[in-house]
Amino acid sequence: MIFGTLNRYFFLRYAITTFWFFIGVTAIVFLADFSENAGRLSGLPGYSVGIGLLMTAVRLPLILQQTMPFLVLFVGMTTLIALNRRYELVIARAAGISVWQFMTPFVLGAFIVGLLTMLVLNPIAAAGQRQADALEAELRGDPSYHNKLSVPWLRQIARDDDVIIGAKSVVDNGMTLMNAIFIHFNPQGDVVLRQDATSAKLEDGYWVLNNVVERAPGEIPAHKNSVRVRTNLKQDFVSQRLAQPETIAFYDLSNRIQIAESFGLSTKALETQFNSLLSQPFLMVAMTLIAATVSLKFSRFNQSRSVILGGILAGFVLYVVNVLVKAFGSSGVVPPFVATWIPVIVALALGATILLHQEDG
Repeated sequence: MIFGTLNRYFFLRYAITTFWFFIGVTAIVFLADFSENAGRLSGLPGYSVGIGLLMTAVRLPLILQQTMPFLVLFVGMTTLIALNRRYELVIARAAGISVWQFMTPFVLGAFIVGLLTMLVLNPIAAAGQRQADALEAELRGDPSYHNKLSVPWLRQIARDDDVIIGAKSVVDNGMTLMNAIFIHFNPQGDVVLRQDATSAKLEDGYWVLNNVVERAPGEIPAHKNSVRVRTNLKQDFVSQRLAQPETIAFYDLSNRIQIAESFGLSTKALETQFNSLLSQPFLMVAMTLIAATVSLKFSRFNQSRSVILGGILAGFVLYVVNVLVKAFGSSGVVPPFVATWIPVIVALALGATILLHQEDG
């Protein structure tokens, strides 16, 4: 009964600290991102403070998702140091409770935070990022600035019409091409028509081109408000080909991977994103173990600030390595499963080993 009461007390302390850290980080990120958006967009004709606040609000979940490992690291260090300075951990040890027993509430709390990040925060972040891209594209009018995605050239062959399609940017989860170019070839491979459109939206069986300039060899360019171009490309194919993995929610990733495989497309980036999200709970646990290695003996042995700084540096290195290896997995250099899970497993093993050496000799 005593052990259960102590665990509930530690878990409550961890939950309260996490809540206040989350509120503080959210406020800081909101202010910083609002200032950054204001600097980038304030010169545009349609910009207003309300637009800036909305842009920041929809972008906020994705930024918070990226900061969650650091939040868990600092929450773990803050909670354990506070308990140590109040001698509560010393009393727990004196009662015969080992470090592995009183660390259980903190590990459980970190695991729950990882689950919430994966199952709740990620879908919100994906939807928010899609909305932010569309909002900025509409605000700018010329959204070529949104070139975060390296837009590939698409090719479609509908009967005798061979068309190469390109664009400067993509919005609406790959369904709309901005500043699109359609180049038509005849069966002999000669260019017969070029269409430059402000936007091109994929409908069922055709592209709708808006504000089009058509150029044919030997003819004067013609301006048209709207043009339809027949296509045999499916919406699932184009969406899969052009959508960013970060804009796809966790619940939809496995379905997108199956669709990509059915079209013969590379699934490396999607698999890497899927495994990265699956590993989030264990990454949070690894961050908590790293926090414990530099926090448990702080009060009793008067460790210097350099030890605490070392813990922060270790967490930062783990995060950077995780992001770097994830990029290798997305590009296909490293298998996605290896790229996302190996850094987390190594961090878990390293944190547990250091705790074993410190506490059990």
